[in-house]
Amino acid sequence: MAGQADNRAPYAKIAAHYTELITSGQLQPGSLLPSIKNLAEEWNVSTATAEKALRKLRNEGLVRGIHGIGTEVLDQPAPMSSGAQRQDRGRRTGSSWGAGERSDSHKAAVVPAPAEVAHALDIEPGSDVIRRSRVYRDRHGIVAHSTSWIPARFGRLIPQLAASERLTGGTSLQLIAQVTGHPITHRVDSASARLLTPEYTRLLELDPENPPAEPVVVMTAKFVDSEGTVVEYGVDLGGPGRTWRTESEVTQ
Repeated sequence: MAGQADNRAPYAKIAAHYTELITSGQLQPGSLLPSIKNLAEEWNVSTATAEKALRKLRNEGLVRGIHGIGTEVLDQPAPMSSGAQRQDRGRRTGSSWGAGERSDSHKAAVVPAPAEVAHALDIEPGSDVIRRSRVYRDRHGIVAHSTSWIPARFGRLIPQLAASERLTGGTSLQLIAQVTGHPITHRVDSASARLLTPEYTRLLELDPENPPAEPVVVMTAKFVDSEGTVVEYGVDLGGPGRTWRTESEVTQ
């Protein structure tokens, strides 16, 4: 599915371009970015815009300025994207993948709703739900094991939701909104640190005999449409050692 028009400011587009190159490993730590003058010429923008793009990268901890040398790429912690961030990215670009990410192990099945899922979807425990799961990976390893829980009635409208393959024509939320005519208007996010369990160890493909000692980040997102119906509950289990970052505008 083609992404929607990118209405970001020019400096943000430049910063996003280099963010992807850095986080995907195409630009290694120690590499130098083009100078402000060269950036301005390459992107056909003013030097002020080019400098603003580099400042954004510095503020995000991706690069540092070295006097007399230039802008150097820094070593990065392994990042993690939440399901909510993937929704935003998918709406903006048509793809839920983060920089340098890919996904595999796509599985889907109709199963009885566990208690936590039933509560989130406002349905009876044991009711049929579609469980869609996939694993996101990057050059560091597993980014997250991601599961989407969807009321089974949407599978009757969109059969591919229950198929063990990547969706075509949009994300699950986009497809549901298209067939119901009700856009997604509300989202409730949560994040918590949890100790590894045998189930988490299996999902993250870790060695059960020698699992990491640190906890993992579990992020959930509940998506609600314009009619107040909860259409999806997402659970992302972050890989050990992953760093979750978010950015928002501050108004004064």
